[in-house]
Amino acid sequence: MENRSVRLLLLAILIVLGFMVLRPYVEDRLYSATTPRPVEARGVLADSERSTIELFEHVSPSVVQVVGRTGGNELGQLGGEEGGAQSGSGSVWDQAGHIVTNNHVVEGTNSLAVRFASGEVGAATIVGTAPNYDLAVIRATGVRLPAPISVGNSADLKVGQAAFAIGNPFGLDQSLTTGVISALKRRLPTSGGREISNVIQTDAAINPGNSGGPLLDSAGRLIGVTTAIVSPSGSNAGIGFAIPVDTVNRIVPELIRNGRVPTPGIGIIAGNESIATRMGVAGVIVVRTVPGSPAARAGLRGVDATRGELGDVITGVDGKPVHRLTDLTDELEQVGIGKTVQLELTRGGSKTTVPLEVADVSAPR
Repeated sequence: MENRSVRLLLLAILIVLGFMVLRPYVEDRLYSATTPRPVEARGVLADSERSTIELFEHVSPSVVQVVGRTGGNELGQLGGEEGGAQSGSGSVWDQAGHIVTNNHVVEGTNSLAVRFASGEVGAATIVGTAPNYDLAVIRATGVRLPAPISVGNSADLKVGQAAFAIGNPFGLDQSLTTGVISALKRRLPTSGGREISNVIQTDAAINPGNSGGPLLDSAGRLIGVTTAIVSPSGSNAGIGFAIPVDTVNRIVPELIRNGRVPTPGIGIIAGNESIATRMGVAGVIVVRTVPGSPAARAGLRGVDATRGELGDVITGVDGKPVHRLTDLTDELEQVGIGKTVQLELTRGGSKTTVPLEVADVSAPR
């Protein structure tokens, strides 16, 4: 009896071991998908998905890749001297072939080309640039133009509102990223030595190559032109910026008409803000005046380096306080060229007011 029980136990163990050994082969035989699997019906897309798809399909044909050559030419390349290139994005502005992009995309280039979503490539020329706003207008010729992107407005944007960016990050064309408007009324320094005000901040992914592309609202309207990212690595870190469309819609027609944008100013070289802060100076330090400028004609005084004396410090314009240079430039832009302002100064420990005319300080002399 006992021997029989032992035999039965051994038999059971052998059966279990055999099953364990054979199981992978049985499962492989019975369950392996050796033929294409049947396709499951997806069902309808979500409303949010459909609206995003429609937005991209409607707007993307009007977004282009802008490529500029910064040196060399085809003959130079035959000798092994290959010119450099820089690229960004842009969007069709009108049916005349004008395309809006960033100034830093075209700055320093000696030839330009644009590539459309259709794959068509055409030459382009610079119509005008506005370094103070990091905007540029170029014109493509000899190509079929898609419809311009509808223009929205940026004055009534809300934080949390959906935002969509289309561009060519890292040279990969027709890329869509989505996010929200993260903040408003940011300030962004430009290569022109000024700051763009009311800049839009978004978490929609913006990378090198997106510069100059459109930032859109959920209706597919242009609400900004992407311009910069904040990232030590140079790649998207969730903080991107766009020039507000209200600024774009004011600057671009001026560039198309005249090739430049007048810069309201009074003709001063301002002191470094960090130095002014360390000195405990509240206002804009006048380092020197530009000869022939309104500031020079009004007798504004700059720093006397030989005596180590501080010159005039601008503390207000038309009764509005001035704490830094952007306060001054913003107020001058609102007043406009040809108008007179009352400049409030601190001079030698005393306060004084000087009237002077706002001029176009960027005009050729």
